[in-house]
Amino acid sequence: MTERQPLVAAALSQLFTDARSHHHWTDRAVSDDQLRSLYELVKWGPTSGNLQPARIVFVRSEEGKRKLYPALQGMGSNSEQVRAAPVTAIIAQDMRFFDQAPRLFPRTNFKPMFEADAAFAASIAFRSSSLTGAYLMLAARGLGLDVCPMSGFHNELLDDAFFRGTSWKANFICTIGHGDDARLYPRDPRLSFDEACRLA
Repeated sequence: MTERQPLVAAALSQLFTDARSHHHWTDRAVSDDQLRSLYELVKWGPTSGNLQPARIVFVRSEEGKRKLYPALQGMGSNSEQVRAAPVTAIIAQDMRFFDQAPRLFPRTNFKPMFEADAAFAASIAFRSSSLTGAYLMLAARGLGLDVCPMSGFHNELLDDAFFRGTSWKANFICTIGHGDDARLYPRDPRLSFDEACRLA
């Protein structure tokens, strides 16, 4: 077995300690190839039973942004951030993700279990799609992009605009691009290990 080695400090800094959530963006574009490369990394992140309930819409056209704006009204500066960002990813969850279970996890037939318990299925869809959204943010940073996750939007309006007639539901959104470092806010504090963690 290959022994895993820690990433070099510069890589960890790019992913975590020096990375920031950007609210202002440069005019550098994000290409289709970059978004495809991003997904090709994200898809390998683990999810419950390998069932991959996340679905992603990369909103980049003016038409797509106009569809998104009504769901952001009354949510502070989120609308302006989406307007300025090259891309806004809608990280959604497919509430019928288990239809793919026979293909994605052929060792066990999970589909009847999820069909019989909608609340359990919904909890798995939310939890695993949230994980995938986190993988997306780290993968974007690894590819030299910046991100800013947002949960300030009206779910029903967004779902109606993008997912009407489907089994997809929005989880959160995340702007993607090249952040303007000159306009960063001062960094907010983080909880210490002793405040946030316990050893059991």
